[in-house]
Amino acid sequence: MHSSLIGKVEKANRYARELDRITIDRLSLTFRGDNDSHVVTLDAGTWHCTCHYFESWHSCVHLLALQKILGVMLPEEAQVSIFTPSSAIPA
Repeated sequence: MHSSLIGKVEKANRYARELDRITIDRLSLTFRGDNDSHVVTLDAGTWHCTCHYFESWHSCVHLLALQKILGVMLPEEAQVSIFTPSSAIPA
């Protein structure tokens, strides 16, 4: 491996451990649930999911799973859901 690449790989590994460097602003994915596949999107801190539960509650288990997976990489407004305890929601 070229010596200049070693430093780049080391830096990439450090960045991969420092997740607070990353903020996801826009995201679109397919989530394969137990009963069906759903399209989940995030745009400007606003979530949308094609599952029936989201239609009524504007949140769902698919969003909760993604919030747990993506954690600090999400903007603050995208980290809040109906599943978040009210004491944890910023005033």
